[in-house]
Amino acid sequence: MSHSRDVLLGLAVIVLVGVVSLRFPGFAAPGSLAGVFNDSAILIILALGQMAVILTRCIDLSMASNLALVGMITAMINASFPAFPIAGLIVLAILIGGLLGGINGLLVWKAGIPPIVVTLGTLTIFRGLIFVLTDGQWVNAHEMSASYKAFPRAEFLSTPVLSWFAVLTIIGMAVFLTRAPAGRAMYAAGGNPNAAVYAGIDTGKTRALAFVIAGGLAGLSGYLWVSRYAVAYVDVAGGFELDVIAACVIGGISIAGGVGTVVGCVLGALFLGVIKNALPVVNISPFWQLAISGAAIIIAVILNARAEKRPGRLILERAVAAPVANVSRSSAAQRGADSA
Repeated sequence: MSHSRDVLLGLAVIVLVGVVSLRFPGFAAPGSLAGVFNDSAILIILALGQMAVILTRCIDLSMASNLALVGMITAMINASFPAFPIAGLIVLAILIGGLLGGINGLLVWKAGIPPIVVTLGTLTIFRGLIFVLTDGQWVNAHEMSASYKAFPRAEFLSTPVLSWFAVLTIIGMAVFLTRAPAGRAMYAAGGNPNAAVYAGIDTGKTRALAFVIAGGLAGLSGYLWVSRYAVAYVDVAGGFELDVIAACVIGGISIAGGVGTVVGCVLGALFLGVIKNALPVVNISPFWQLAISGAAIIIAVILNARAEKRPGRLILERAVAAPVANVSRSSAAQRGADSA
Protein backbone atom coordinates (compact mmCIF):
# COMPACT_ATOMS: atom_id res chain seq x y z
CA MET A 1 0.00 0.00 0.00
CA SER A 2 2.77 2.46 0.94
CA HIS A 3 4.76 1.80 -2.22
CA SER A 4 1.74 2.25 -4.50
CA ARG A 5 0.92 5.51 -2.73
CA ASP A 6 4.50 6.70 -3.21
CA VAL A 7 4.23 5.96 -6.92
CA LEU A 8 0.94 7.84 -7.19
CA LEU A 9 2.35 10.81 -5.30
CA GLY A 10 5.42 10.81 -7.52
CA LEU A 11 3.17 10.87 -10.57
CA ALA A 12 1.16 13.71 -9.01
CA VAL A 13 4.35 15.76 -8.61
CA ILE A 14 5.31 15.07 -12.23
CA VAL A 15 1.83 16.04 -13.46
CA LEU A 16 1.94 19.22 -11.38
CA VAL A 17 5.30 20.18 -12.89
CA GLY A 18 3.95 19.35 -16.35
CA VAL A 19 0.84 21.51 -15.91
CA VAL A 20 2.89 24.51 -14.79
CA SER A 21 5.43 23.99 -17.59
CA LEU A 22 2.63 24.13 -20.18
CA ARG A 23 2.40 27.83 -19.44
CA PHE A 24 6.05 28.40 -18.53
CA PRO A 25 8.25 25.74 -20.23
CA GLY A 26 11.33 26.84 -18.31
CA PHE A 27 9.80 25.57 -15.04
CA ALA A 28 10.57 21.96 -16.02
CA ALA A 29 14.19 22.69 -16.95
CA PRO A 30 16.77 20.73 -14.90
CA GLY A 31 18.20 23.92 -13.40
CA SER A 32 14.75 25.09 -12.36
CA LEU A 33 13.86 21.74 -10.78
CA ALA A 34 17.18 21.73 -8.92
CA GLY A 35 16.21 25.15 -7.60
CA VAL A 36 12.85 23.78 -6.43
CA PHE A 37 14.64 20.98 -4.57
CA ASN A 38 17.03 23.48 -2.99
CA ASP A 39 14.10 25.69 -1.93
CA SER A 40 12.43 22.61 -0.41
CA ALA A 41 15.56 21.35 1.35
CA ILE A 42 14.76 22.76 4.80
CA LEU A 43 11.16 21.53 4.55
CA ILE A 44 12.45 18.06 3.65
CA ILE A 45 14.82 18.00 6.64
CA LEU A 46 12.10 19.11 9.06
CA ALA A 47 9.51 16.74 7.57
CA LEU A 48 11.82 13.76 8.06
CA GLY A 49 12.25 14.73 11.71
CA GLN A 50 8.51 15.11 12.11
CA MET A 51 8.04 11.72 10.43
CA ALA A 52 10.05 10.01 13.16
CA VAL A 53 7.77 11.55 15.79
CA ILE A 54 4.52 10.79 13.97
CA LEU A 55 5.55 7.17 13.44
CA THR A 56 5.44 6.74 17.23
CA ARG A 57 1.88 8.15 17.45
CA CYS A 58 3.09 11.57 18.61
CA ILE A 59 3.38 15.01 17.02
CA ASP A 60 5.79 17.91 17.45
CA LEU A 61 4.26 21.35 16.99
CA SER A 62 7.41 23.09 18.28
CA MET A 63 9.81 22.32 15.43
CA ALA A 64 9.51 25.73 13.75
CA SER A 65 9.99 27.48 17.12
CA ASN A 66 12.99 25.23 17.82
CA LEU A 67 14.36 26.27 14.43
CA ALA A 68 13.86 29.97 15.21
CA LEU A 69 15.46 29.79 18.67
CA VAL A 70 18.51 27.83 17.52
CA GLY A 71 18.88 30.01 14.45
CA MET A 72 18.88 33.11 16.64
CA ILE A 73 21.47 31.58 18.99
CA THR A 74 23.84 30.75 16.11
CA ALA A 75 23.36 34.23 14.65
CA MET A 76 24.13 35.89 18.01
CA ILE A 77 27.23 33.74 18.49
CA ASN A 78 28.42 34.59 14.99
CA ALA A 79 27.77 38.30 15.50
CA SER A 80 29.75 38.28 18.76
CA PHE A 81 32.48 35.85 17.70
CA PRO A 82 32.87 36.03 13.89
CA ALA A 83 35.89 33.71 13.99
CA PHE A 84 33.88 30.86 15.53
CA PRO A 85 34.12 27.93 13.04
CA ILE A 86 31.03 27.30 10.90
CA ALA A 87 31.37 23.54 11.46
CA GLY A 88 31.31 24.19 15.21
CA LEU A 89 28.16 26.30 14.85
CA ILE A 90 26.46 23.52 12.90
CA VAL A 91 27.34 20.91 15.52
CA LEU A 92 26.22 23.28 18.28
CA ALA A 93 22.93 23.93 16.45
CA ILE A 94 22.22 20.19 16.21
CA LEU A 95 23.07 19.65 19.90
CA ILE A 96 20.94 22.54 21.14
CA GLY A 97 18.05 21.48 18.90
CA GLY A 98 18.37 17.90 20.13
CA LEU A 99 18.33 19.14 23.74
CA LEU A 100 15.15 21.13 23.12
CA GLY A 101 13.60 18.08 21.45
CA GLY A 102 14.73 15.96 24.38
CA ILE A 103 12.78 18.21 26.75
CA ASN A 104 9.65 17.45 24.74
CA GLY A 105 10.47 13.75 24.78
CA LEU A 106 11.04 13.62 28.54
CA LEU A 107 7.77 15.40 29.28
CA VAL A 108 5.89 12.96 27.05
CA TRP A 109 7.75 9.92 28.37
CA LYS A 110 8.17 10.58 32.09
CA ALA A 111 5.34 13.02 32.84
CA GLY A 112 2.83 11.27 30.60
CA ILE A 113 1.58 14.55 29.11
CA PRO A 114 -0.04 14.28 25.65
CA PRO A 115 2.48 15.26 22.93
CA ILE A 116 0.21 17.90 21.39
CA VAL A 117 -0.08 19.65 24.78
CA VAL A 118 3.65 19.46 25.49
CA THR A 119 4.75 20.78 22.11
CA LEU A 120 2.07 23.46 22.03
CA GLY A 121 3.51 24.71 25.31
CA THR A 122 7.16 24.52 24.24
CA LEU A 123 6.23 26.19 20.95
CA THR A 124 5.32 29.29 22.95
CA ILE A 125 8.22 28.92 25.39
CA PHE A 126 10.83 28.73 22.62
CA ARG A 127 9.42 31.84 20.92
CA GLY A 128 9.37 33.62 24.26
CA LEU A 129 13.01 32.71 24.91
CA ILE A 130 13.99 34.37 21.64
CA PHE A 131 12.39 37.60 22.81
CA VAL A 132 14.07 37.30 26.21
CA LEU A 133 17.50 36.72 24.63
CA THR A 134 17.20 39.58 22.13
CA ASP A 135 14.74 41.98 23.76
CA GLY A 136 12.89 41.86 20.46
CA GLN A 137 15.94 42.94 18.42
CA TRP A 138 16.93 41.46 15.06
CA VAL A 139 20.30 40.14 13.94
CA ASN A 140 20.71 41.52 10.43
CA ALA A 141 22.93 40.58 7.50
CA HIS A 142 25.56 43.24 8.20
CA GLU A 143 26.13 41.75 11.68
CA MET A 144 26.80 38.26 10.30
CA SER A 145 30.15 37.13 8.93
CA ALA A 146 30.53 36.45 5.22
CA SER A 147 31.34 32.78 5.85
CA TYR A 148 28.22 32.36 8.01
CA LYS A 149 25.98 33.60 5.19
CA ALA A 150 27.87 31.96 2.33
CA PHE A 151 28.09 28.37 3.56
CA PRO A 152 24.58 27.15 2.56
CA ARG A 153 25.04 28.74 -0.89
CA ALA A 154 28.49 27.24 -1.47
CA GLU A 155 28.47 24.58 -4.18
CA PHE A 156 29.85 21.07 -4.19
CA LEU A 157 29.65 19.19 -7.49
CA SER A 158 27.61 22.11 -8.87
CA THR A 159 24.99 21.61 -6.14
CA PRO A 160 24.41 23.97 -3.19
CA VAL A 161 25.49 22.73 0.23
CA LEU A 162 21.91 23.28 1.41
CA SER A 163 20.70 20.61 -1.02
CA TRP A 164 23.46 18.26 0.10
CA PHE A 165 22.29 18.56 3.71
CA ALA A 166 18.82 17.46 2.54
CA VAL A 167 20.27 14.54 0.57
CA LEU A 168 22.36 13.37 3.52
CA THR A 169 19.36 13.63 5.84
CA ILE A 170 17.25 11.56 3.42
CA ILE A 171 19.90 8.85 3.22
CA GLY A 172 20.54 8.88 6.96
CA MET A 173 16.86 8.63 7.90
CA ALA A 174 16.22 5.92 5.30
CA VAL A 175 19.04 3.78 6.69
CA PHE A 176 18.08 4.49 10.31
CA LEU A 177 14.37 3.69 9.94
CA THR A 178 14.84 0.56 7.84
CA ARG A 179 18.07 -0.91 9.24
CA ALA A 180 18.64 0.29 12.80
CA PRO A 181 16.78 -1.51 15.62
CA ALA A 182 15.81 1.86 17.13
CA GLY A 183 14.32 2.93 13.80
CA ARG A 184 12.30 -0.24 13.41
CA ALA A 185 11.15 0.19 17.02
CA MET A 186 9.53 3.49 16.03
CA TYR A 187 7.30 1.68 13.55
CA ALA A 188 6.46 -0.94 16.18
CA ALA A 189 5.78 1.64 18.92
CA GLY A 190 3.33 3.47 16.68
CA GLY A 191 1.81 0.52 14.85
CA ASN A 192 0.90 -1.54 17.93
CA PRO A 193 2.23 -0.17 21.24
CA ASN A 194 0.92 -3.12 23.29
CA ALA A 195 2.59 -5.69 21.06
CA ALA A 196 5.77 -3.59 21.07
CA VAL A 197 5.89 -3.74 24.87
CA TYR A 198 5.50 -7.53 24.79
CA ALA A 199 8.34 -7.62 22.24
CA GLY A 200 10.60 -5.88 24.74
CA ILE A 201 10.48 -2.37 23.20
CA ASP A 202 10.43 0.57 25.59
CA THR A 203 7.84 2.71 23.80
CA GLY A 204 8.43 5.71 26.07
CA LYS A 205 12.15 5.75 25.38
CA THR A 206 11.51 5.22 21.67
CA ARG A 207 9.20 8.23 21.54
CA ALA A 208 11.72 10.34 23.45
CA LEU A 209 14.39 9.39 20.92
CA ALA A 210 12.09 10.44 18.09
CA PHE A 211 11.69 13.88 19.67
CA VAL A 212 15.47 14.20 20.05
CA ILE A 213 15.96 13.38 16.35
CA ALA A 214 13.27 15.86 15.35
CA GLY A 215 14.83 18.51 17.60
CA GLY A 216 18.32 17.92 16.22
CA LEU A 217 17.10 18.29 12.64
CA ALA A 218 15.16 21.41 13.63
CA GLY A 219 18.35 22.83 15.14
CA LEU A 220 20.29 22.11 11.96
CA SER A 221 17.52 23.77 9.96
CA GLY A 222 17.75 26.78 12.27
CA TYR A 223 21.29 27.54 11.15
CA LEU A 224 20.51 26.79 7.51
CA TRP A 225 17.41 29.02 7.50
CA VAL A 226 18.99 32.03 9.21
CA SER A 227 22.23 31.85 7.25
CA ARG A 228 20.41 31.45 3.95
CA TYR A 229 18.06 34.40 4.45
CA ALA A 230 20.66 36.38 6.45
CA VAL A 231 18.26 37.58 9.14
CA ALA A 232 17.21 36.33 12.59
CA TYR A 233 14.17 37.57 14.50
CA VAL A 234 11.41 36.33 16.81
CA ASP A 235 8.96 35.24 14.11
CA VAL A 236 11.37 33.33 11.86
CA ALA A 237 9.53 30.36 10.27
CA GLY A 238 6.26 31.41 11.93
CA GLY A 239 3.55 28.92 10.97
CA PHE A 240 6.03 26.68 9.16
CA GLU A 241 5.03 23.74 11.37
CA LEU A 242 1.84 23.54 9.26
CA ASP A 243 3.88 22.94 6.10
CA VAL A 244 5.98 20.33 7.90
CA ILE A 245 2.94 18.37 9.08
CA ALA A 246 1.29 18.77 5.66
CA ALA A 247 4.37 17.31 3.94
CA CYS A 248 4.23 14.26 6.22
CA VAL A 249 0.50 13.67 5.85
CA ILE A 250 0.52 14.21 2.09
CA GLY A 251 3.45 11.80 1.94
CA GLY A 252 1.35 9.04 3.52
CA ILE A 253 2.70 9.22 7.08
CA SER A 254 -0.26 8.02 9.12
CA ILE A 255 -1.25 10.26 12.05
CA ALA A 256 -2.27 7.02 13.79
CA GLY A 257 1.40 5.99 13.75
CA GLY A 258 3.43 3.09 12.43
CA VAL A 259 2.91 3.73 8.71
CA GLY A 260 5.00 5.74 6.27
CA THR A 261 8.15 5.80 4.17
CA VAL A 262 11.02 8.23 3.73
CA VAL A 263 10.32 8.35 -0.01
CA GLY A 264 6.69 9.33 0.61
CA CYS A 265 7.72 12.01 3.12
CA VAL A 266 10.21 13.53 0.67
CA LEU A 267 7.64 13.48 -2.15
CA GLY A 268 5.13 15.20 0.13
CA ALA A 269 7.65 17.96 0.83
CA LEU A 270 8.47 18.28 -2.88
CA PHE A 271 4.76 18.45 -3.71
CA LEU A 272 4.43 21.49 -1.45
CA GLY A 273 7.73 22.86 -2.76
CA VAL A 274 6.49 22.72 -6.34
CA ILE A 275 3.24 24.45 -5.33
CA LYS A 276 5.16 27.17 -3.46
CA ASN A 277 7.39 27.84 -6.46
CA ALA A 278 4.55 27.56 -8.98
CA LEU A 279 2.18 30.03 -7.30
CA PRO A 280 4.16 33.16 -8.23
CA VAL A 281 4.70 31.78 -11.74
CA VAL A 282 0.95 31.48 -12.37
CA ASN A 283 0.26 34.84 -10.70
CA ILE A 284 -1.37 33.45 -7.55
CA SER A 285 -0.57 35.08 -4.23
CA PRO A 286 1.90 33.05 -2.12
CA PHE A 287 -0.42 33.69 0.85
CA TRP A 288 -2.67 31.03 -0.67
CA GLN A 289 0.00 28.50 0.24
CA LEU A 290 -1.29 28.22 3.83
CA ALA A 291 -4.83 27.59 2.62
CA ILE A 292 -3.56 25.01 0.12
CA SER A 293 -1.45 23.31 2.81
CA GLY A 294 -4.44 23.14 5.17
CA ALA A 295 -6.70 21.75 2.47
CA ALA A 296 -4.04 19.22 1.49
CA ILE A 297 -3.80 18.00 5.10
CA ILE A 298 -7.56 17.45 5.31
CA ILE A 299 -7.74 15.63 1.97
CA ALA A 300 -4.70 13.48 2.77
CA VAL A 301 -6.05 12.52 6.21
CA ILE A 302 -9.37 11.50 4.63
CA LEU A 303 -7.58 9.38 2.03
CA ASN A 304 -5.33 7.82 4.68
CA ALA A 305 -8.32 7.01 6.89
CA ARG A 306 -10.18 5.35 4.02
CA ALA A 307 -7.12 3.32 3.10
CA GLU A 308 -6.60 2.17 6.69
CA LYS A 309 -10.25 1.19 7.15
CA ARG A 310 -10.39 -1.27 4.27
CA PRO A 311 -8.13 -3.97 5.74
CA GLY A 312 -9.81 -3.64 9.14
CA ARG A 313 -13.27 -4.01 7.62
CA LEU A 314 -12.25 -7.19 5.80
CA ILE A 315 -10.76 -8.66 8.96
CA LEU A 316 -13.92 -7.82 10.89
CA GLU A 317 -16.13 -9.36 8.24
CA ARG A 318 -14.08 -12.55 8.30
CA ALA A 319 -14.10 -12.61 12.10
CA VAL A 320 -17.88 -12.28 12.16
CA ALA A 321 -18.43 -14.70 9.30
CA ALA A 322 -16.37 -17.47 10.89
CA PRO A 323 -18.57 -17.94 14.02
CA VAL A 324 -21.71 -17.73 11.89
CA ALA A 325 -20.40 -20.44 9.61
CA ASN A 326 -19.47 -22.61 12.59
CA VAL A 327 -22.95 -22.18 14.08
CA SER A 328 -24.55 -23.12 10.75
CA ARG A 329 -22.44 -26.25 10.47
CA SER A 330 -23.24 -27.21 14.08
CA SER A 331 -26.97 -26.72 13.46
CA ALA A 332 -26.85 -28.84 10.33
CA ALA A 333 -24.95 -31.59 12.14
CA GLN A 334 -27.48 -31.53 15.02
CA ARG A 335 -30.42 -31.80 12.59
CA GLY A 336 -28.71 -34.74 10.88
CA ALA A 337 -28.22 -36.50 14.21
CA ASP A 338 -31.87 -35.95 15.22
CA SER A 339 -33.21 -37.30 11.96
CA ALA A 340 -31.01 -40.39 12.31
